[in-house]
Amino acid sequence: MERFGLLFENLMHRFNKDLPVFLTYHNASHTKYVLDKATMIGQKEKIDGDQLYLVQVAALYHDSGFLNGMVDHENLGCEIVRAELPEFGFTEMEIKEICQIISATKIPQRPQNLLGKIVADADLEYLGTNFFDIGSQRLFDELRHFNPALSHREWLKIQIGFLESHQYHTSFCQEHRQPVKALHLARLKDELLTSR
Repeated sequence: MERFGLLFENLMHRFNKDLPVFLTYHNASHTKYVLDKATMIGQKEKIDGDQLYLVQVAALYHDSGFLNGMVDHENLGCEIVRAELPEFGFTEMEIKEICQIISATKIPQRPQNLLGKIVADADLEYLGTNFFDIGSQRLFDELRHFNPALSHREWLKIQIGFLESHQYHTSFCQEHRQPVKALHLARLKDELLTSR
């Protein structure tokens, strides 16, 4: 696991040094959270060994594309993976699998296998937790950088639409995160009714 430690330290250093400060959501903190949740969900879904390791590497790199641009960042992340991971002894097959997992986080999410489902769910796990409001505010602040006219009311509508269309893919998140997400959705709908 020494190899993972090197990957982690290297990427976190670059995130902290090179990502613009207006990325209040897509940053090192988010990546650490997703890595932690991918590990936890992976264990709940009973994967281990090499499979769990691939999940962890994909979770670590899932937003690395933001280092090179905002548009189509999943593909940009895969370019980074293909350029860097061979130096760390990853095989062509492993790199292909990692890129497939990263692609599973692209909205709308369409994971192809269990490993993709785990990282896709880890990426949006916060929607069904007490961290929802914190994550929502960070994303709102980030989007306001690109669109200063985005109002709170418009943001409520965006969130409601997103929560209504989103679904969890793993058994763990369907059982343990979906019910809380439904409560957040109901609360946002109530807030929209009373907002101006």
